[in-house]
Amino acid sequence: MLLRPAFLLLLTLLFSACAEKGQGPVISSGERYASAASAVSDYRLGVGDRVRVTVFNEPSLTGEFWVNPDGMISLPLIGNVPARDRPVAEIARDAQARFGDGYLRDPRVAAEVVVFRPFYILGEVDAPGQYPYVNGLTAMNAVALAKGFTPRANRDVIRIRRQGETDEVNYRLTPELIVYPGDTVRIGERFF
Repeated sequence: MLLRPAFLLLLTLLFSACAEKGQGPVISSGERYASAASAVSDYRLGVGDRVRVTVFNEPSLTGEFWVNPDGMISLPLIGNVPARDRPVAEIARDAQARFGDGYLRDPRVAAEVVVFRPFYILGEVDAPGQYPYVNGLTAMNAVALAKGFTPRANRDVIRIRRQGETDEVNYRLTPELIVYPGDTVRIGERFF
């Protein structure tokens, strides 16, 4: 009789050790739990974003341009403008200054993100894969885009790896948890 409780205790410790291995701490506050509006307001460009640059009264210089793998946007006349990790307003100011440096008299330039780089969702969802990013995307919305959780999904903790980083961070899954463009989201498996 004493053997059975000891066996159950050992089994419980084994499963809890497996569940904790490699997960690290679970974060439940911080920048990812801020309002969705603030996440987009300080958005920084990355490879795979498409930007519409409008040069007023110059339709031949206006268009949509991708952020290239080298982190540049190639614009007519002025060539490459650095874009990686910069806000889109800064790109417009740079382009305006460069167009005004011998090409156009008093240029006016505006820029906006037309297509955000995609995010990826893996693990215990019905349709893992790459999905287009939309403004204000939350982790719950990302799961919904991937057709929901599988029956084995851990619905309490989600792992997110930011584009350009190597480590995943564990977050408490709440309706306020924000996903950024380029993120890789992984839904783990629960053990019970």
